[in-house]
Amino acid sequence: MQQRKLGRTGAAVSDIGFGAWAIGGSWGDVSVEDAKGALHAALDNGVTFIDTADVYGDGRSERIIADVLAERGGARPFVATKAGRRLSPHVAEGYTKANLTAFVERSLRNLRVDCLDLVQLHCPPTPVFYQPDVFGAMDDLVAAGKIRHYGVSVEKVEEGLKAIEYPNVATVQIIYNMFRQRPATLFFAEAARRDVGVIVRVPLASGLLTGKMSASTTFAADDHRAFNREGESFDKGETFAGVPYDLALEAVERIRALVPGGATMAQFALRWILMEHSVSTVIPGARNAAQAIANSQASALDAVSPAAMEQLRALYRERIAPHVHHLW
Repeated sequence: MQQRKLGRTGAAVSDIGFGAWAIGGSWGDVSVEDAKGALHAALDNGVTFIDTADVYGDGRSERIIADVLAERGGARPFVATKAGRRLSPHVAEGYTKANLTAFVERSLRNLRVDCLDLVQLHCPPTPVFYQPDVFGAMDDLVAAGKIRHYGVSVEKVEEGLKAIEYPNVATVQIIYNMFRQRPATLFFAEAARRDVGVIVRVPLASGLLTGKMSASTTFAADDHRAFNREGESFDKGETFAGVPYDLALEAVERIRALVPGGATMAQFALRWILMEHSVSTVIPGARNAAQAIANSQASALDAVSPAAMEQLRALYRERIAPHVHHLW
């Protein structure tokens, strides 16, 4: 497993991390046994970065992580969580110091630590990025010893660019994959210039880039891929990267021809993301140990060829960008 610097946190983390949304909820039923098995397998295979949130399973994800790390003992991985989405309604006015402190203290209890490695504002409404007091509240939580670093998780490139103007924003989590390439046009260069760590989420476009889905694939009722395709519950860009499902399936077939021998499409998609040197870590989810092991192996794949890179850029420009590029 290769290591990369996580921006100004100074931490060295595995370039393939572990996204813990799936073991919390909204991805169909994942048993506690499978969730723990997936996390153990990831850590056994060199993963040193875990990303979770207080709303994943209403804290279930954080608590499972705490259980697994207690079982393992020894050196701890870097654990990032998020705060803000517990607000109901989820509005900018709710991002107060009192609320953020309460969310952080709940995560401290769930993860059973005295100080959180990284807390990310969890895709807050756009006005939050223009409220210095919110970032001042995060500075206060650092000063109080409750968190070591803070960052943001964003829906839009513009939000990321605004966030990194705040001097103590250490990381930005953003969607980037073969179907969502806009961050590479400006954001990554700006993040690198300011020494901001970049955490890539939704790397497999909610499973589309595994190449295992078809027009007949069905999803459980509690799986966001069944209930959020048009943004019914949260931003639709989080589900299938916002790409119309049928169009995405057509594009996947064109990508399949580029996958090198000895690699799965999912591994190829992860390695493509790591071609961007400004990316600190990418956080695919895993519902079981086998998926976690396969994800971790992407780190060791050969670089994607220049010819394949150009074909993938062209596919995005011609077929995908008209549907997503202007939205996020």
